[in-house]
Amino acid sequence: MKIYISVDIEGITNVTHQDEILKGKPGYEEARTQMTAEAVAACEGALQAGAREIWVKDAHGTGRNLIPSRLPHEARLIRAWSEDPLPMMQELDESFDAVMLIGYHSGTGRAANPLEHTFTGRFSFIRLNGQETSEFTLNAYYAEYRQIPVVLVTGDEGVCSEALDLNPQITSVSVMKGIGGSTVSMHPTLACQRIQEAATKALSNDLSVCRLELPDSFELEIGFRNHATANRMSFYPGAKRLGASTISYQAEDYFDIKRLILFAMLSAWS
Repeated sequence: MKIYISVDIEGITNVTHQDEILKGKPGYEEARTQMTAEAVAACEGALQAGAREIWVKDAHGTGRNLIPSRLPHEARLIRAWSEDPLPMMQELDESFDAVMLIGYHSGTGRAANPLEHTFTGRFSFIRLNGQETSEFTLNAYYAEYRQIPVVLVTGDEGVCSEALDLNPQITSVSVMKGIGGSTVSMHPTLACQRIQEAATKALSNDLSVCRLELPDSFELEIGFRNHATANRMSFYPGAKRLGASTISYQAEDYFDIKRLILFAMLSAWS
């Protein structure tokens, strides 16, 4: 089996405060160490299930958080950003057998993680076909676009619930719960143990039952915190401005949705 693992940090156990996710800030080194440990646990679980090739995407911030030397020899690590429409899923193609999403978190507006957001804090929301959505769902749909099942998601309770709503056959490990600006988290060692066991279990089952039903067409709405960004993005081909700070976009090909989100992020950051 060839396995793809995308790793974020806001859904890693005990990660609670902005300082813990930014290089050079207090708590960051401890958070990146646990992020690495949970990624390693997923890799080891995959190897126990018979994986022979594993690609790991460092999918947070600078894309340079995971400690490479701690990953198993079978893992290839994708660091930093290629600036393509797949920032958290770079290099994912039809050659992979399964995807695992580690350390993922709830999206904007779910009140399930003190650090919740969807790609950037400069979006006030992202809705897909009328539903507020997260990085998890948007990335899981891309995996399905490539006809690859997402078999495991780990992170906060909110994102695990979202995964089970999409498909109850997806294995999930909730390592934390957000309550206002606080978290209640699983012990770091226990989190790694549960993730390793879940990865082995998920990859030992019939992978096809984790496939998603991709909608026939897509309507995307993005709310920006800065109305000037919405004005700029309204000139993207096919985009429409719905209000002072919101644009909409329709597509039948899901890759077009991912492409627009890339340009919306770049525009929000500029």
